Amino acid sequence: MESILLKRDGAIATVTLNRPAALNALSAQMNHELSQVTSELEHDESVRCVVLQGAGEHFMAGGDVKGFNDTTLDPQLRKLALERGIAETHSIITRLRRMPKPVIASVKGAVAGFGVSLMSACDLVIAADNSFFTLAYCHIGTSPDGGATYALPRLVGVKLAMEIALLGDRFDAQRALALGMVNRVVTLNEVEIETNKLAARLAMGPTAVYGRTKSLINESLDHTLAEHLQAEQNSFVASAQGADFAEGVRAFVEKRKPIFFGK
Repeated sequence: MESILLKRDGAIATVTLNRPAALNALSAQMNHELSQVTSELEHDESVRCVVLQGAGEHFMAGGDVKGFNDTTLDPQLRKLALERGIAETHSIITRLRRMPKPVIASVKGAVAGFGVSLMSACDLVIAADNSFFTLAYCHIGTSPDGGATYALPRLVGVKLAMEIALLGDRFDAQRALALGMVNRVVTLNEVEIETNKLAARLAMGPTAVYGRTKSLINESLDHTLAEHLQAEQNSFVASAQGADFAEGVRAFVEKRKPIFFGK
């Protein structure tokens, strides 16, 4: 793979968007490779935390607009190419959300267009203080994709989601933090250190339980209260059958830190 780099360090897998000269803009090749990597990591039980980052000075400056231009000569070919590409893009977003392990986005510099969608599909976001954000789709005359219009109303509310999407204005990391789009803002020099610390902490946690918790939170706004209470009951009971529950209870009684197995 060229556009995506995958590094494994124990139970942590780091996925790097690797088109720094193009600000890691999403090309067809990167789209395909990221789809392959997320599919692999979703089912790899040895991986207990995934980190998503960008090579160079930026996270992702959106889609490869020059690539869009290559498909504009024939309207039917353009339509088919866009449908195939977006379907593959959306498979990435779906996998990140349903992946039964935590996913951290570690962002810096430009987080634009699909970069916002990709970041929003991750469970936690650590942002460097030089990060800047813009949904930007309106500036090239199209509506957002990648689940942005699903994630943003849930993160920031409908009115602010409208503002971000319709105006396409740029805002900084502190604004993103205040809106609830990122979890922490640190200096550029600290972003890798803090990301690694958080990934190491999560990789030692009850991974299967994290997966169930992700599902509960992601599905919460689509359930009635009765449906969600039942889902919580089912998840708790399933978790209580696992080795991590037994270890957690035992460690509590013995007044020590638990050593989780991820099961």
